[in-house]
Amino acid sequence: MKISSLKNYLDVDIYGDTDYEVFSLSSIDNPEKQTIIYVSDIRLINKENIEKYGAVLIKNKYKDSLINGMNFLLVDDIASSLSIISKLLHNESTIPICNNKKKFEEVIFSEDVKIGINVKIGKGCRIGSNVVIEDNVTIGENTYLDHNVVIKHNSLIGDNCGVGPGTIIGSEGFGNLKDKSNIWHHIKHSGNVILKDNITIGANCTIDRATFDSTIIDHGVIIDNQVHIAHNVFIGENTAIAAKVGIAGSCVIGKRNMLGGMVGIIDHVNTVDDVIVSATSTVYKDIKEPGIYTGILPISKHFVWKRIALWITKLDKIAKLLDIKNK
Repeated sequence: MKISSLKNYLDVDIYGDTDYEVFSLSSIDNPEKQTIIYVSDIRLINKENIEKYGAVLIKNKYKDSLINGMNFLLVDDIASSLSIISKLLHNESTIPICNNKKKFEEVIFSEDVKIGINVKIGKGCRIGSNVVIEDNVTIGENTYLDHNVVIKHNSLIGDNCGVGPGTIIGSEGFGNLKDKSNIWHHIKHSGNVILKDNITIGANCTIDRATFDSTIIDHGVIIDNQVHIAHNVFIGENTAIAAKVGIAGSCVIGKRNMLGGMVGIIDHVNTVDDVIVSATSTVYKDIKEPGIYTGILPISKHFVWKRIALWITKLDKIAKLLDIKNK
């Protein structure tokens, strides 16, 4: 669509080429031509590479700081505007009804498998009953999809992977923004999921597709049952994740991490390589050194919890000071 047509759907001021055509959304980290890129601060734009940017969605307050040679969409309410744009540009997969299994060489299919258009499945794969594979999915060789698995559109799955029954790869992420009236607006997710080689995923897991780019599970990762991995997460190679772990959006988990059962990791947290997190712990900040980490406290009012946590972090120092004093 031409960016000028956005005026039919939202209150927007357009600067630049009003006939510029866009097809999807992309992120400020990986801007692409022919896309709309949401930018929270105009200072984040790389002025030396403005040719990489399509049309930039930004708040009206940056009206006096626009960069020549770029296309800008100025709005007052980012939340509702981004939600509307994401829905206008989002292409849902068709309902898979194609069952022409003969075109897939050396693939074993069970009953009632549904396959969308432009799907590629490698040799040696085994597909269980009631599996749904949506449009534009690529699956490598010798991969096993158990019964009732759903692979959403544009997902990429590598070689020698196993996906447990009831698991959904590429589900819509929980991406929402509040507008000025505290009303939630959902942002349609146009990214995908990439599972690399030699990955094992248990039963009833959900791995959300990225908002704009990719949710990535690296080589050799093993995932237990009932694990949730949110949009834009990166899981480093040979990491092990136990049952009922929840990893919020845009986290980066290092290589060879081990996450115990029911671990919760809040959004935008990074961990280094070779980290072990004990069962039921909550990770609320970056882990910057390898080692074993545990964090378990009874729930309480947040302001009380902050005071308790502050004192807990000082207990070791206090004990050492008391020990020195007693000596």
